[in-house]
Amino acid sequence: MKANELIQILKQRLGEERYTWSLDEKTNKLRIEHKVLGKGLDMTLGDTLAKYEERGNKAVDEIVYTIDETFKAMAQEQQGFQNTAAIYPVIRSGSFPKKSKEGFDFITSEHTAETTVYYALDLGRTYRLIDTDMLKKLHLDEAQMKEAARFKARELSTKVKKDEVAGNTFYFLNENDGYDASRLLNESFLREMRGKIKGEMAVAVPHQDVLIIADIQNPTGYDVLAQMTMHFFSIGTVPITSLSFIYEDGKLEPIFIMAKNRKQEEDKK
Repeated sequence: MKANELIQILKQRLGEERYTWSLDEKTNKLRIEHKVLGKGLDMTLGDTLAKYEERGNKAVDEIVYTIDETFKAMAQEQQGFQNTAAIYPVIRSGSFPKKSKEGFDFITSEHTAETTVYYALDLGRTYRLIDTDMLKKLHLDEAQMKEAARFKARELSTKVKKDEVAGNTFYFLNENDGYDASRLLNESFLREMRGKIKGEMAVAVPHQDVLIIADIQNPTGYDVLAQMTMHFFSIGTVPITSLSFIYEDGKLEPIFIMAKNRKQEEDKK
């Protein structure tokens, strides 16, 4: 499929009466602007076409859905946010942008060297990351907002699926609600899982829609977890980190650092 063909499909699916469409042929970026809202979004067609080649019409369905929901969120923002109770923490990679496209700082909290906690206002089938400008519109201060998000994270379902590989047990949380990785911030859930685990407890959040908890019983378990994490990281729509972590005494430590420290301790002996 060529770029112009994809644009025609999007126009048919989304409608030309509501949007203006312009293609920058130098950068191969498509600009879609909502005529009523006076706001728009940019799409890199190269990435979109690659997804189409890999996944066909399903990729187009996802793109149309994302565009539609993005403009719905923009419309809701103009009307004013009312559901301030629906604020959740979301985990992103350490390299994720720190500012919104409008130039406002996102509200964040430190997490690990590889991950950062952002905050999102749930809008139904999508959510909007909270920046400093949006925080003013919500009439909340930062501390209030973060406390509300921590409380909501504890309300999320923690139903897990279980699998065993080479004597190691793996638990998967995959609700596909946009907050699967956020369960990693639920300390009471992690402590509950720690109580079930007989060996070493490891966790991974390769992308936003999966949380892996592993009961590592032997060295093969680390290899299996690493392979799983890399696989999920490579296919996730919002990848976070390909590293996994050891959970010990309420803290997360990257597995490669733990291995390095242990080797140094063994060398000293």
